[in-house]
Amino acid sequence: MLKEFKAFIMRGNVIDLAVAVVIGAAFNSIVSSLVADVITPLILNPAMKAAGAEKLEGLAWNGALYGKFLATVINFLVVAFVLFLIVKMMNKLQNIKKKEDAPVEEEVVVEAPTKEQELLTEIRDLLKKNN
Repeated sequence: MLKEFKAFIMRGNVIDLAVAVVIGAAFNSIVSSLVADVITPLILNPAMKAAGAEKLEGLAWNGALYGKFLATVINFLVVAFVLFLIVKMMNKLQNIKKKEDAPVEEEVVVEAPTKEQELLTEIRDLLKKNN
């Protein structure tokens, strides 16, 4: 059972997943900082001042903290957009790699039939017609 567990852990998919989780956690803090420290002060401050709130998380209506929800939605949109760009870039790189790895097809040159070949073709066609 220990050998099976070791084989499972050492498979490439598990290692890739572990790396992705760690990078995702670090990326989450970057996105949270982007929303809280850049997007909110630059873009949302005028709207928040009009609503009478100092922080996005402080926006509330009848006890519902919709500002916190709005911050989470903005986080999600930023993460989704960045992941879209990463996937698009990876697909483009894979397409370039496939084109580089594809075997080069030799150009087939079709020569015009010789006079002899034309005569043989005519004879064949006449024989088919007569039979």
